[in-house]
Amino acid sequence: MSTPPSLRDLYIDPSSAWAFLPPAQPQPVSGPEPSPSGPSYQWSARPSHNSIFDLSPSLDLSEPSGVNVTNLFKALVASAVLQYTSTAIANPWEVGRLLLQVQWVPRNAGEPEEPELVEENDDAMSDSSNDDSYFADPHAAPTRHTAPRPTDDQGYVIRRSVLEEGTRPEYVIPVGSADGVWGMIKRIVRFPGEGWLALWKGLLTSTAMEMLSSTTQPLIHNFLQSVFFPSMSPFHQPPLLLPIASHLITGFILSPLDLIRTRLIVQSSIPRYRTYKGPLDALSQILRDEGGLKGIYFHPHLFIPTIIDNTLRPVVSLAFPGMLAGYFGIHITEELNPWAWALVELGGSCLGLLITLPFETIRRRLQVQTRGNAKPIRGCVELRPRPYNGVVDAFWHILTEERSDLPIRKVRKRRDSRVSTKGKERVEAEAEEEEAEEGGWFRYTGIAQLYRGLGMRLGASVIMFFLEFFSVEEGDGGWAEI
Repeated sequence: MSTPPSLRDLYIDPSSAWAFLPPAQPQPVSGPEPSPSGPSYQWSARPSHNSIFDLSPSLDLSEPSGVNVTNLFKALVASAVLQYTSTAIANPWEVGRLLLQVQWVPRNAGEPEEPELVEENDDAMSDSSNDDSYFADPHAAPTRHTAPRPTDDQGYVIRRSVLEEGTRPEYVIPVGSADGVWGMIKRIVRFPGEGWLALWKGLLTSTAMEMLSSTTQPLIHNFLQSVFFPSMSPFHQPPLLLPIASHLITGFILSPLDLIRTRLIVQSSIPRYRTYKGPLDALSQILRDEGGLKGIYFHPHLFIPTIIDNTLRPVVSLAFPGMLAGYFGIHITEELNPWAWALVELGGSCLGLLITLPFETIRRRLQVQTRGNAKPIRGCVELRPRPYNGVVDAFWHILTEERSDLPIRKVRKRRDSRVSTKGKERVEAEAEEEEAEEGGWFRYTGIAQLYRGLGMRLGASVIMFFLEFFSVEEGDGGWAEI
């Protein structure tokens, strides 16, 4: 029975199928050349089929149409919405932590001084009027009245303590009323000038900064690697200097956004005390009044803290885990020991916060200070009335002129008018000693002011450790072949 003509070209000899041996050399035969018994194989010019395009046909870039603009736009919008949502969830804690960092808590912030009492001169009145002296009680105590408060050149009463209710501006949250991030969040919500919406101040700027940072840093890293290490294999790990330099350059480029974000969060939410209407207005005012691009990038109060902060953070996050593992003599890697590596990263991040958080606090305080012709910001928390002169000056004054025992407990001093002057001094000294014993050594140092928000950051590190632990446990299934 003969094979149908339509199947003639599709027939393959079973002996030649899946043959990986080289074909035998044909022997020279005299006479006419016989027709080949098997089919002749040729490489096709058509590109090979890629199975990934079956899952997402819009990714097929080999088509003449190129990139699908609609799908690209949808992906960008979805990424922006996801970043905005995640930033909005964490923004209240960031607002509370930043306000705690910039809040100025002076060491002498205690119970406001009692008004000074002045005795009336009854002798002068008795000389001028004998009738009044006749009816006056000779055994009555001398009358006293409150001495007038000192005023400034404009007639306003001079503020003697940050805890005075009468002289505290209406847009300032009472100092020392919150001892942590959660306490500051509650104070913001309950304060009449702020409210719930104040927890999301600077949200748009924070979202833009996060998106630009996550996009720019890998591009700069790849550019530096292609310039300085063009022949490096993908299987080799680049030097530690490359990721540190990429994070530093990215942080320096985006430092104006960080400055705008800090000031938008710190300023009061009351419209008549607000300095900036939004991010664009803040940028225009800073460029106009504080030295333009040169001032916003290279002013010593901004440039030096930016370099320190954006260098320490990548060094701590990238170098500390390996250093910590080497200190204990453990040789672990992220690929072979994911759980142990996550634990080492947790320890490295906790130790690194002790180094990076003080410099971050100093940077925030220097960002709040205005320069040039700009007016001071009316912050929703107590700010230092005199500006700092740099990183070292800010570090020194925070340690020496501020207190750490928050919240501040008001100690009322009882004074007896019958006690003599020496007795009053002794009672005041005893009251100060009692207050010092209650506050401890935190009462006379501002070291805790440099670590505001430390508990929140440690808690976030622990949460990230557990999330990574469970993700490694669920996803450790080895390579899967499709």
